[in-house]
Amino acid sequence: MAIEIKVPSPGESITQVQLAKWLVSDGETVEKDQEIVEIDSDKASFPVTAPEDGVIKIMAKEGETIAVGAVLAILEELNGQTQKSKVKNQNEPIKITTPDPAPSPVQNIPVHPFTGSPVNLHASPLALKIIGEKQVNPIDLSNAFPGKKITRKDIESFINLKKEQSATVAFTGSREVDRKKLTTLRLKLAERLVAVKNQTAMLTTFNEINMQGILKIKDKYSESFRERFGVGIGFMSFFTKAAIIALKDFPQVNSMLDGDDLVTPRYVDIGIAVSAPKGLVVPVLRNAEMMSIAEIELKIKELAGKARENRITIDDMKGGTFTITNGGVFGSLMSTPILNPPQSAILGMHKIQDRPIAVNGQIVIAPMMYVALSYDHRVIDGRESVSFLIRIKELLEDPAKMLTEGLDPIRLLLDL
Repeated sequence: MAIEIKVPSPGESITQVQLAKWLVSDGETVEKDQEIVEIDSDKASFPVTAPEDGVIKIMAKEGETIAVGAVLAILEELNGQTQKSKVKNQNEPIKITTPDPAPSPVQNIPVHPFTGSPVNLHASPLALKIIGEKQVNPIDLSNAFPGKKITRKDIESFINLKKEQSATVAFTGSREVDRKKLTTLRLKLAERLVAVKNQTAMLTTFNEINMQGILKIKDKYSESFRERFGVGIGFMSFFTKAAIIALKDFPQVNSMLDGDDLVTPRYVDIGIAVSAPKGLVVPVLRNAEMMSIAEIELKIKELAGKARENRITIDDMKGGTFTITNGGVFGSLMSTPILNPPQSAILGMHKIQDRPIAVNGQIVIAPMMYVALSYDHRVIDGRESVSFLIRIKELLEDPAKMLTEGLDPIRLLLDL
């Protein structure tokens, strides 16, 4: 039986999408729930999966703009005999022999010459088929996933990693140029960024933070924290917690314009800017004011993983009252973050770098981070923006204050 695979609706206001990339080839056998194609909308990228096992017939081309509800592909379901054979073979040991694909050495991925002799590889039948089609060296796979049954997703992640590490431009002295169409997501992002510069009165204030206190906490508690919660301690969770407390003290920074009205939510939805393969996305931690450090870490890990795998949804990015972005992961020492409309402020983190500072009249070396707060001057005055950033600095340099909502713990102890 043939099944039509149509473009799903990514949101109420979206009528067209762009077919970004086919993850399978025409005529390829696919499994139920296997991701077969990536779709770009002006708000997010998302995969479309196969509804059943079958053979795919592609009906649309990569880069094509297509309407929501249009047919992407036809799936011819596998017959009973084929499915039975597939189940029978799934647990059998597999021996494969492939020709030498002569792979180019790729940084951080061990690549070894393949002699063409049989290799015992514990893999699913579909994974075996992909290995042959993509000419992946089984020795490299067995080294990358030692002792593990290799699946389709393992092979795809292996291939994607090799592509990312080898995606460099070769300068040959010729006058050729590469040209490719911008994705719908990138075009929409460009439109929004230009609108922010043209439609807001954006200013930026800077400060610096001594990160010694946070680093000591990470060094002392990282192992026990990971054992209990299954996730490490990151800088973003501390900044998120500090921002929540500071936003409570300076609610104007958590506000936004809606026509002639100033809207100030009684909750904090923190957007975390993440660099995804197709551009910057900002998934949102909803009601972050109710979260513990561990809950923040777990949610950030979940959302960042979805963004990097192009599985982020529009619902994941809806709303947001304040955004935090971390250019430090790329080595940025200082930058001016741009607003994420309709929000009125965004906090920028940067690289931690040892620098000489004055402490009690003495010059010491300390791990310092520059921070930046960009804000819409139509909503936030200089006093609020500077005071907000100073409160962030105070909380991060003395993390114990986060337990007391920014107040001095000793003064509370003394009932002062």
